[in-house]
Amino acid sequence: MEKKNIKPLLALLLLAVFFTSCAKRYKIEGSSSITQLDGKTLYLRLFAGGDWVNIDSCNVEHGKFRMSGPADTVRMATLYMDDEGIMPLALENGTVRVTLTNQSLSAHGTELNDRLYDFIDHRNELELKVEELERKEARMVLDGAQLDDVHDDVEKSREAAVKEIQDYIKKFIADNSDNPLGPSVFLMMCSTLPYPVMTPEIEDIMRTATVSFKQNEQVKDFLEKAKENMQLIEEHQRMEENVKRRL
Repeated sequence: MEKKNIKPLLALLLLAVFFTSCAKRYKIEGSSSITQLDGKTLYLRLFAGGDWVNIDSCNVEHGKFRMSGPADTVRMATLYMDDEGIMPLALENGTVRVTLTNQSLSAHGTELNDRLYDFIDHRNELELKVEELERKEARMVLDGAQLDDVHDDVEKSREAAVKEIQDYIKKFIADNSDNPLGPSVFLMMCSTLPYPVMTPEIEDIMRTATVSFKQNEQVKDFLEKAKENMQLIEEHQRMEENVKRRL
C-alpha cells in the first residue's frame, strides 16, 4: 500500500520544484568602487503604510553585494545605506546589475531599470547643458562683452533648455503612468521642492494622470500634503491682504 503512494508523492514534489523554479524573482548583482561602502550594510526598502520598510539587506564585501527575492508584482524600492537613500530600483523578474562609483550610479539588465537609468542619464545630459550656459555667460563677461546683452542672450537659451528638461520629465511620467516608473520619477521631481506644494507643472501632470498613478500611495500622500500647504498659503495671503486694507 505504501509503495502505491510513492509515485503520486514524487509527482507532487516534482511539481512543487517546477513551480518554485518558475517563480518570478529579482536578483541584484552589485559592484562598488566607493571604498567607504566596504563592510557596510545596504538595505532595500519599500514605502508601505506611510513608512519605509526593510525587505532585504546585505553587506558590501570587496566591492560586491547581492540581494534577491520574490518579484510576483513589479515594485519600486530604494537602496539605502543606514538612513541615506542611495538610488531607486525597480524590483522585477530578472537580474539587475547595479554599479556604484563616486561619479555615477546605474542599474541595468531588466526592462524598467534600463528605461529608468537611460532616462536619468539623458536628464543629466540636459542639466549639464544648463550649467554650461551659466559658465558661457561668465566667460563672455570676462572677455569684455556687455553684461546686459550677454545676460539677455544666455537667459533665452537657459529658459529653452529648462523647458526641454521639464517637457522631457513630463513626457516620461505620462508614458510610464501605468507602471511604477511614472510615480517614482514624479516623486523625484517633487523632492526638489522645499516642501509639498502644487506647481503649474504638477497640476499639468495631474490633469492627464491615470487612475493607477493617482492611487499610488506616495503620490496620494504628496498631493494631500501639497493641498494642505496650498490652503495655508492662501489663508496667509488673505490675512496679509486684510492687514493691507486696514492700513
